[in-house]
Amino acid sequence: MCDEQDLARWARGKVSRRAFGGGAMAAGVAACAPVNADVDRPAAGGLSERMVSFAAPGGTMDGFFVHPADRASPLVLLWPDIAGLREAKRQMARRLAGEGYAVFVANPYYRDVAGEQFADFAAFAAADGFQTVRPWRAKLDAPAIQADARAATAWLDTQDGVDTARGIGTQGYCMGGPFTVWSTAAVERMRAAGSFHGGGLVRDDADSPHRMLRGDAHYLIAIAQNDDAKEPEAKTALREAADAAGAAAEIEVYPADHGWCVPDSPAYDQPAAERAWGRLLATYAEAL
Repeated sequence: MCDEQDLARWARGKVSRRAFGGGAMAAGVAACAPVNADVDRPAAGGLSERMVSFAAPGGTMDGFFVHPADRASPLVLLWPDIAGLREAKRQMARRLAGEGYAVFVANPYYRDVAGEQFADFAAFAAADGFQTVRPWRAKLDAPAIQADARAATAWLDTQDGVDTARGIGTQGYCMGGPFTVWSTAAVERMRAAGSFHGGGLVRDDADSPHRMLRGDAHYLIAIAQNDDAKEPEAKTALREAADAAGAAAEIEVYPADHGWCVPDSPAYDQPAAERAWGRLLATYAEAL
């Protein structure tokens, strides 16, 4: 998974913001106006979006909520990577909402701070973001994430944009990868989980995500090639766990490095990211 060694390597390489995601992403970001808190506003493609907040076990949870403006849609809970809530994640949520989903991007660090802390991954790297988030991240164990998933989905189910008759999906990146499995174990209506270059999916403790797979859920676990090189046994443990649980699971090592799915990551790989995106949409179409 993404670690201090990666950050040091990117910093030594003097990665610019232009390198973090390419021109298409930059153009998309530039086109987007700031999002107002708790105020619905029209967005491109017939979407409505706003920043929201609500009571949760750790305090006041906040995040970005976007959905089709003209209908209720299946809910998706999106867990960001270590750099947290920012425009790259809002753009990913808008794209998914354009496919017909109501998407909530959680601020995973709400126990300590509200809203966006880093404009993009370049800002995270430049500010030695690992040191900043380390104490926030330490609080995000399985019980905390499961409590947050229950609180978030319960509140979102009260919103007009959510179709409560449909299943719920969840997707996560980097540290958010295991959050998807924990969330699915905690929320009965959550039926699909996508982990993209997720870290810590196979651990020694009882809360290891690979020990929490549900037989009635679908899992898409996309592993980075450099993560697989560090932990080649993890994919086998995941496959064995899925088989034991009777869970539908697509587990694949992609020919791309950690962070390849996120447009503002220095490892962003558009062809591999598009393939993973296509598999995500297929998983949601089948499960939700």
